[in-house]
Amino acid sequence: MDNTTDGTWDSLPVKLNDMILETLVELKFTHMTPVQAACIPLFMRNKDVAAEAVTGSGKTLAFVIPVIELLLKREEKLKKMQVGALVITPTRELALQISEVMGQFIQKFPQFTQILLIGGSNPIEDVEKFKDKGANIVIATPGRLEDMFRRKSDGLDLGCSVKSLDVLVLDEADRLLDMGFEASLNTILGYLPKQRRTGLFSATQTQELEKLVRAGLRNPVRITVKEKGVAATAVQKTPSRLSNYYTICRAEDKFNSLVAFLRQHKHEKNLVFFSTCACVEYYGRALETLIKKVTVHCIHGKMKNKRNKIFADFRALKSGILVCTDVMARGIDIPDVNWVLQYDPPSSASAFVHRCGRTARIGNQGNALVFLLPMEESYVNFLSINQKCPLQQMPPVSDVVDVLSKVQAMSLADRAMFDRSMRAFVSYVQAYAKHECSLIFRVKDLDFATLARGFALLRLPKMPELRGKTFPDFPETTVDTDTIRYKDKNREKQRQKMLAEPREETRFPRKNFIKNKSWSKQKTKLVRRKKMAAKRKHNEGSDVDDEDMKELLNDTRLLKKLKKGQISEEDFEKQITSEPKSKHKTGLSHDGSGDNV
Repeated sequence: MDNTTDGTWDSLPVKLNDMILETLVELKFTHMTPVQAACIPLFMRNKDVAAEAVTGSGKTLAFVIPVIELLLKREEKLKKMQVGALVITPTRELALQISEVMGQFIQKFPQFTQILLIGGSNPIEDVEKFKDKGANIVIATPGRLEDMFRRKSDGLDLGCSVKSLDVLVLDEADRLLDMGFEASLNTILGYLPKQRRTGLFSATQTQELEKLVRAGLRNPVRITVKEKGVAATAVQKTPSRLSNYYTICRAEDKFNSLVAFLRQHKHEKNLVFFSTCACVEYYGRALETLIKKVTVHCIHGKMKNKRNKIFADFRALKSGILVCTDVMARGIDIPDVNWVLQYDPPSSASAFVHRCGRTARIGNQGNALVFLLPMEESYVNFLSINQKCPLQQMPPVSDVVDVLSKVQAMSLADRAMFDRSMRAFVSYVQAYAKHECSLIFRVKDLDFATLARGFALLRLPKMPELRGKTFPDFPETTVDTDTIRYKDKNREKQRQKMLAEPREETRFPRKNFIKNKSWSKQKTKLVRRKKMAAKRKHNEGSDVDDEDMKELLNDTRLLKKLKKGQISEEDFEKQITSEPKSKHKTGLSHDGSGDNV
């Protein structure tokens, strides 16, 4: 699909407002993309639209222009507190971007005001801003928007304001559902009038999305924009001007290869995707030190107030590196991204497509590269079949040098970096275990020793996956890691204070039985175990002495009486514990019914 040559704006079957055409000329959008050519006329003719188009195909203008056109056609002018259009999007970065585009168009329409409702700011400030300036166009993330509907006590009746709604847009609709916003969306939809136009935009279609289409749209026109020259049976889901590569490297060489690649492309704009927030924190710090004279930014979902500024700063850069999680994978338009590097394959195949779509946007050239371990190579065929996303192999990165020792030195110099390394490793293994494509990404196939070397760990963390295993191939540091200090003096002072405090050991009185609701169940378990032990001894040919057998039969009889209600729990406890048999008491401790202090 040559995204920029699908006809000029005046070739549309509906005439656009002169001010809108003027803005398009100023922004140098001379030609429409296919999704714009398909959606704008339908929207303007009051049709509901469900559009699926490859990421980076110009979906934002496909709804921004009709939104303004529909509001201009209203018979009654919108008052200050009346909302005529609502755009809901999954992330605050995408909401900021849409707000920016909308702002460029409504500059020429002073009768319209817009408000941005996203997390990371004080909700009371949003309420005051809404009351002060009003809003005819609302661009929001689901969580903050739902919160605003509940602000009646603060003087904002948003439920009343949206009664005048003409058009609703759900952008990156599949991601809205993936991120668990279904309940919030249902609440929001409950406030909106049924008589409205609705547009649903997405790069992929899912069953959940189909439910949303049926629930929120009235006889929608479905639009699927294909890449030019691609057969209907094999719709390519990534832009045709995107060169998509993969490279195979061992776990211990992976980070070295990434650093070498980034050093060779340091004058370009690069996005590097990791699977978890902890990996972003760890590797982002390492890259800041290892890639000289390059601006490195980190962004992930757990950053609350900093994300908006970091995103804006990176967008403004001519070159640099943004280390991120999938919070940046959808819909975000960062100018002139040269390479999208996927250090860790995403947890779902559809996310792979969206990550790649951060480059080669609106007809531009772009490149994407995913780093795979040797055992993950079959993922290439999976993507080709499942996501219609063909990849070509890139030769191994050249001029690779070992930087892992430098990363280890960073951990030895600052406990904060050591902590990050441990958290990153644990989070990576946990994320790997949850991968959607579990036939390819299997935790049991991971070589933990090689992986730990690739993470430049000083020692292995304590975690369930490593319990009871030894790793002779992993050389742990000879340094006592407890002696590593924080560079931050206050943190170190706090740590030393905690280390100096004596640990109080709580000793519990020894009890034969724990009295609670499931007490009798514990006894049933005990008797059953004793029976099994006696049977095992008998089968093995050992002598089960008469005393043991008598004791077992007596315990069984007492338990039956307790179950029939012939004796109380108190009587049962007295009789079963009053027998002075050391063997019986020892047995309690071993089978777990007593306390081993």
